Amino acid sequence: MRVLIIEDEIMARRSLEKLLENNFPDIEVVAELGSVSDSVAWLKASPEAVDTIFMDVELSDGECFEIFRQVEVKANVVMTTAYDNYAIKAFEAGSVDYLLKPIDQAALGRAVERCRHASGLEGTDVERILAALDKTRHGKEYKERFLVHINDMIVPVKTYDVAFFYSEDKNNHAVTKDGTVYIVDSTMDSIITGLDPERFFRISRSCIISKDAVESVTKLLGGRLKIVSKVTPSRNIGPEPDLTVSRSRGDDFLEWLEK
Repeated sequence: MRVLIIEDEIMARRSLEKLLENNFPDIEVVAELGSVSDSVAWLKASPEAVDTIFMDVELSDGECFEIFRQVEVKANVVMTTAYDNYAIKAFEAGSVDYLLKPIDQAALGRAVERCRHASGLEGTDVERILAALDKTRHGKEYKERFLVHINDMIVPVKTYDVAFFYSEDKNNHAVTKDGTVYIVDSTMDSIITGLDPERFFRISRSCIISKDAVESVTKLLGGRLKIVSKVTPSRNIGPEPDLTVSRSRGDDFLEWLEK
């Protein structure tokens, strides 16, 4: 079995590696990483290189859940955590195995055996993990998906796939992280009410942006802010969406972006 360890604490990483080495001679630890950014880059470059990932919740540059939002994880996942009760509830909701730190040898053995009998991500529902995480953190259930229009069809789009919403020509649009543009049959007031305020911010009456979509921010004359998005709409939609932060919302936006 090929294993990837994602853990930012060196001692914890070495301890887990030693437990695996001493008790499971057929296991090969192919890589050890400590950050979201490094993990995303590695998994994008080597999507089939591991069978199981042992993944800590808190990493050096954020929470491990961001990895799921940025790259498809095909391996079995075993989460490790010291105290995050909200995270444990999320793991249970998504049928993901987890280990409490300090990791016990018997518990590790059970996790390894489950992974041996699992197949890829069978039984692991990443969307349910993220939804359960939001719910248990904030005590409120946020909207998991929006119904969008494609010609005569109506299809669901997952909320965490959306980069930003904007209004144009009396229609409201959702732009996903791959640049696809959809028409959303909801008002902007209704949209913002159903979104997690830690992940989305209404920068103006006509635009709501995801924190994941912000590439950089430029200060304009008069104190306004202009956002450069990581996402470019993939089709001709007329004028480019206006990603200017209203003057009255600038300070709140920067405070939100820093969290």
